[in-house]
Amino acid sequence: MRTTNSSEVSIKILLIGAAGQIGWELRNTLAPLGDIVATNRSILDLIDEDAIRRTVRSAHPDLIVNAAAYTQVDPAEAEPDLAMKVNGHAPGVMAQEARRAHAALVHYSTDYVFSGSIRRPYREDDEPNPLNTYGKTKLAGEKAIAAVDAPHLILRTSWVFGARGKNFFSTIVELAREREELKVVDDQIGKPNCSKAVAEATAEILARVSSRSSRSIVEGIAEASGSYHVCGEDHTSRFGFAEEIIALYGRRAAARGLPPLRVKRLIPVSSADFLTPAARPHYSVLSSEKMAQTFGVTLPSWREQLALAFDEMLLGGSQ
Repeated sequence: MRTTNSSEVSIKILLIGAAGQIGWELRNTLAPLGDIVATNRSILDLIDEDAIRRTVRSAHPDLIVNAAAYTQVDPAEAEPDLAMKVNGHAPGVMAQEARRAHAALVHYSTDYVFSGSIRRPYREDDEPNPLNTYGKTKLAGEKAIAAVDAPHLILRTSWVFGARGKNFFSTIVELAREREELKVVDDQIGKPNCSKAVAEATAEILARVSSRSSRSIVEGIAEASGSYHVCGEDHTSRFGFAEEIIALYGRRAAARGLPPLRVKRLIPVSSADFLTPAARPHYSVLSSEKMAQTFGVTLPSWREQLALAFDEMLLGGSQ
């Protein structure tokens, strides 16, 4: 840890997966906390455990933030070994190296570690039971981290979207420009979360952890080690999410004089009518109560997050 003056302490952060949706936002939100060493897949391939160890040892971080993952839910069914190496094995290696370096680890996980068999928001202590390979590999990563005696925060989030990259939000907008009719599943319920809001919440959690500890951010994370759900309070279906995307685009585009979407009909369908290689939980709503109680951090509603993402997308020149 580097001390800049008597009142300011700056940490060194190794950010893994800096080119991803959340990682891209973390480059900005974590900057006030310290010096960032950022890696992406072209620099660090997470299937290479020796490369992970070399990267961590070269960086000498106080904090490792892993925003990298194999996130392609359907392709993971055909590539389980690759998904397991990235999602299951690599986080364990990072935890081992964090312990060796007397550092802490922040890692992101997913609502897909749950089966959706209960109909109330999932708490952190509910038993995971993933339905698909992606969820199983992410759960393996959680367990690998927990098995190592290193300070860590596992931050589960869900339905990540943003103005940048390919996600449900960008896909719906793209399809709505091309087609007059869209079919969207209406029996999968969860909480959409904007990548920027997740990154901002992460930075706020770390800032509060650091301020509470009289010693260092590592000790602060050690005191709070465990899993937390980082998401807003309200939930919706995939269909409801798509409805709001299309309605909001209409309002935002009209105000800016942009051409309207081509889509005229949005049709709700069941998951059985929209078969995919990977099964999805019908209900994967996460409770964010623990995050709010422990850190005093909350996220805006998904509608507020979506409006901000739309403004960013439109101001960025998307038409």
